[in-house]
Parts: sequence; C-alpha cells; structure tokens
Amino acid sequence: MTTRIWLVRHGEPDESVRRLCYGSLDMGLSDAGRQQMTRAARELAAEPVAAIYSSPRRRAVESARILGEAFQPAPEVRVAPDFREIDFGDFEGVAYNDIAARYPDLYRQWMEAPTTVEFPGGESFATLRRRVLRAFQAMSAVHAGETLVVVSHGGPIRAIVANALGMADEHIFHLAQDHGAISRIDMVDGFAVVGLLNRCP
Repeated sequence: MTTRIWLVRHGEPDESVRRLCYGSLDMGLSDAGRQQMTRAARELAAEPVAAIYSSPRRRAVESARILGEAFQPAPEVRVAPDFREIDFGDFEGVAYNDIAARYPDLYRQWMEAPTTVEFPGGESFATLRRRVLRAFQAMSAVHAGETLVVVSHGGPIRAIVANALGMADEHIFHLAQDHGAISRIDMVDGFAVVGLLNRCP
C-alpha cells in the first residue's frame, strides 16, 4: 500500500521581509509568490488529493488555498501547527547585517554549522525536526493509502526529505528548496521513497 505525499514549499513571501531573518514572522505572498503557486497547482491538478495540510503561517495558508482551487472537488485545507518553520526567536524580523553585528560569535556558528545553533528565545533544528517528523508520521498513518499535499517551509521539508534519505542534520542544505518547488515522497508499507525533489513548475 502506497501513501503519496507531495511536499510544496510556499511561494515567495512579501517583499517587506527581504534581507530580514524570518521563520515565525508572519506575512503573505508576493505577486510572484502567487504566480509560483498557480503554476504548482496546475502541476498537481490531476492528482487524487485527499487533503492538504498547511503550516499555520500566512504565506503557507495562502499557498495552500491557491493549490486547493486546482482540485475538483477541492480538498479540505487542514492547518497543522507542527509544519511551521523554525522559530528564530530574537532574530525574527532583524536584518542579517544587524544580527552579525550584535551576535558575532553566534552568527559565525550559524553560518558555519547552522543545524547546531539554538536561537536565543527560539528553537534549534533538532527541535524543529522532532515536531515535524512527529506530525508527518501521524498524518501518514491517518491517511494510509491516500495522496496528500503538505504546504510548508524550507526547514521542515528538508527535515522530512533528509529523514527519508537517512541524511545527517549537517547535510540538509545540500537539499535545494526553492519557493513554489514540489517534492514527493511515497510511503510504501512504511518505507519512504523520494521520487521527486525541488521541481519548480
């Protein structure tokens, strides 16, 4: 029995956050982001999707709704808090140059070994991975044998794909994740097969 899960990174966010650090910071899509999701929706329109799960962040929910419009009948969009992006804590909404100036040692560690950092007032990648994989496994069990879409972020999608491939945390940034990109995992009797990675329609 195969459970097919399409992983879709949300479209490009609003231009107001360019050059800023954001994970839990909430914003919608840019015009380009909406176009990216329209193209992704056309790519997936023929799939027999039973449900769409979305991160609670506005950029993901907006992306999920655009995707949902492609299906007939439209599947339910279910908000799943554990599929949210990492919380950068005190770094949220701060320009990268300012973070480097205020936290030089931590910034250097972040650039050199990003998955080892616990952000002040926020999370570490290990915390993100645990909650994302817990949600992914629970969702897969509920929808065994069905086709699903998960609309999330670069961090959670990398965590899911890396887990399927048996990759160590420090290698996750070898996995490209572009805005609006589509990946696919088939769960075959509990065994994960990565069938597609980072396709940009």
